[in-house]
Amino acid sequence: MEIILGFFLCAIAAFIWLIPVVAIFASDRTSGGEKAAWLLAVIFVSWFAWIFYLLLAPLKSRALRH
Repeated sequence: MEIILGFFLCAIAAFIWLIPVVAIFASDRTSGGEKAAWLLAVIFVSWFAWIFYLLLAPLKSRALRH
């Protein structure tokens, strides 16, 4: 029974950890290399990077992109 509970708790933790990754991947606020950089930041820095993504992305305005 403890094994099932442990697996269940790990699955919930993994789901919560993946929320920012899926949100950035599905977002159209950024693209290309900038999206990849934000994804890597979220994977290695965690939720703080997602908060910065929500506040700062995109780093360049769309009018300046080519």
